[in-house]
Amino acid sequence: MTERKPTGQVAEEVERIALPFLGDVSRFALSLTRDESEADDLVQETFVRAMRGWHTFEVGTDARRWLFTICRNAFLRSRERSHRLVLSEEGDLDAMQAVLGHVYATRAGIGDLFDRIDVGPAIRKAIDGLPEPHHSILVLIDVEEMKYADAAEVLGIPVGTVRSRLFRARRLVQEELIEHARDAHLLDGNGGRGAGEGG
Repeated sequence: MTERKPTGQVAEEVERIALPFLGDVSRFALSLTRDESEADDLVQETFVRAMRGWHTFEVGTDARRWLFTICRNAFLRSRERSHRLVLSEEGDLDAMQAVLGHVYATRAGIGDLFDRIDVGPAIRKAIDGLPEPHHSILVLIDVEEMKYADAAEVLGIPVGTVRSRLFRARRLVQEELIEHARDAHLLDGNGGRGAGEGG
């Protein structure tokens, strides 16, 4: 069993090693809760748990990844208590539909459409609307730029599952962006270029 350090030493190490990642943890917490007040509470809970469990952290390892793991576990526990989190373990079964959607977009010739229009707000909305577990996967890999192995450790799942869920998450976002393009009259109802987009 790891020997507990004196409280003063723990506080100093947390401030020096963990606190620099406050911004990252805050951003991740907000991506999970999608509510600023809940995110603030989750960040506070994360650092309280980090202080209590500091004896389990190995100095010199990836503190950011360790904090993200604590943050996500605290989030899941809070959702279990409130029965508001829906985890879809069956979500990976619809990967074929995602492949077909990608093929459709490519054949419709809209692969480069999003390079020429401002889709920032639409992307944020699409990411925020992703269900779990796909939302967390996409945030960790594409927003926080974690490696697959690190994201797998944070989420407690195999790397292969990370890959398949990330694939599905990216396709869901793509489908939302196609809908955004239709709503903006950049595509017609059949997926072709609309009147608002020149050829």
